[in-house]
Amino acid sequence: MRKLFTYLQPHFLRMVLGLLVKVLGTFMDLGLPYVLAYILDDVIKMEDIRVLLIWGGVMVLLSIGARTFNIIANRMASKVARDTVEVLRNDLFAKIQSLSGAQVDEFTIPSLETRLTSDTYNIHHMVGMMQRLGVRAPILLIGGIVLTISLEPVLAMVLLGTIPFLATVVYSVSKKGIPLYTKLQLSIDRLVRVVRENISGVRVIKALSKTQYEKQRFHQVNMEVSEEERVAGMTMAITNPSMNLLLNVGLTAVIIVGAYRVNAGASEPGKIVAFLSYFAIILQAVMSISRIFVVYSKAAASANRIQEVLDAPEDLQQVDIPVEDSENHIEFRNVSFSYTEEPCIENISFNLKQGESLGIIGSTGAGKTTLINLLMRFYDVNEGSILINGKDVRSFNKQELRKKFGVVFQNDVLFMDKVGENISLGRDISIEQMAAAAKHAQAAEFIDKLDGKFDFPLAIKGSNLSGGQKQRLLITRALAGKPEILILDDSSSALDYKTDSQLRKAIRENYTGITSIIIAQRISSVMKLDHIMVIEDGKMVGYGNHEDLLSNCGVYQEIYQSQLMA
Repeated sequence: MRKLFTYLQPHFLRMVLGLLVKVLGTFMDLGLPYVLAYILDDVIKMEDIRVLLIWGGVMVLLSIGARTFNIIANRMASKVARDTVEVLRNDLFAKIQSLSGAQVDEFTIPSLETRLTSDTYNIHHMVGMMQRLGVRAPILLIGGIVLTISLEPVLAMVLLGTIPFLATVVYSVSKKGIPLYTKLQLSIDRLVRVVRENISGVRVIKALSKTQYEKQRFHQVNMEVSEEERVAGMTMAITNPSMNLLLNVGLTAVIIVGAYRVNAGASEPGKIVAFLSYFAIILQAVMSISRIFVVYSKAAASANRIQEVLDAPEDLQQVDIPVEDSENHIEFRNVSFSYTEEPCIENISFNLKQGESLGIIGSTGAGKTTLINLLMRFYDVNEGSILINGKDVRSFNKQELRKKFGVVFQNDVLFMDKVGENISLGRDISIEQMAAAAKHAQAAEFIDKLDGKFDFPLAIKGSNLSGGQKQRLLITRALAGKPEILILDDSSSALDYKTDSQLRKAIRENYTGITSIIIAQRISSVMKLDHIMVIEDGKMVGYGNHEDLLSNCGVYQEIYQSQLMA
């Protein structure tokens, strides 16, 4: 929770002012029963209607003032909660954007989503409630007890006898709350993961008639969340009935003792009425405090989860490594890497000069995409080094490094926005540049037919485009920024051979100064490139041009024969 206080500091003056307003409103609430007791025991005896109306007016003013001040304070509390969590969400989102690939893998995307949504909501709820009930409830409780003592010390002592038992219940239950709600949030993470998988793969699920299976899988994880909610809810719900029971036992004792005292002439009816009113106020305050502990337990669990992300160390720090004189544009030197204990890439070395092209081909899971992840420094190498123009990628500022690339990843994303916005992505790219890139990416053909062309709105994930259209639009995005290095990771799999051939020809003719790396499954997509790497189980088993590999690489020969000779 300590991180949260730094977000509350800018609102300190507003919170203090809101606290003062809330205190005034609460004291006015506390004054009502006291005035009522005075009217019943003293003013009525005067038999003066004018005095009775004056004190009745005082009660009306106190009531109006209490409501007005409480409304003002509640609105101020809502603004503090809203503005605090707005900044917190922005910082958390920015931190998530800066996490390395390894850190995202560790936290998991579903967990990051719930931390950014439901966990921040729990914080919002707690900040607002603590300013409203967190101030009002203790004042009502303490003020009510003080005023009951001043009215009827004997009855107050009867009531105070229940306080130690109430405190024991609150402490015992709240101590268990944070671990239970932490466990609940982890269950929600799993639920979000299943939902994401099902929504993303809904077509595959329907195509394979696995709807019933996925329903059962969701039902199972949903039951787990419900069970965690039940355990946490039942544990925290012990407070309300326990407090009600204890307070009502105290109330019963107060009524019995009060009746004896009135009959004995030791007390007055007005004081007993006021005492019962204060008892209702104290009961309300205690119930509010129990709610505060429930909300605090949820928020504390959420705050710890958020703080884990915000305090995550900078995983890919910029390192000061001397720049070397090099005629190579891109160079891999004995690069090895593993996501887990098993090596994913082993001892990979190659180099490309400015404007050269490299095709990477190999079986699924061979490590092709991992090479790109390392080049763009989403992960750091375990061994070896990667250089661009003689400068180690670890010594680049990350934004400076990634501006060099135009890239289309496997399963890349189109956003629910206009076609033009999906191409520019906030970059300063003119319509003319978009049009030229679309022409070279073979996308102009279908973009020109869209209603509004570059202003045509795309659905979520570009679902109102075909697979081939989406890939050409993504390639347009990569080309539009005139990158220094172009990376296409299996980005033409949905294109027919003719369109694929025209795309490769357009890139060769119009982007001669760009160093390009093409990952493909088809030999026809890489056979005319300057260099071709064949990778198998994370190891480079062949490197050269098409003719070289046909003569000396058995794996390449097998792929060639299976694809082209057939």
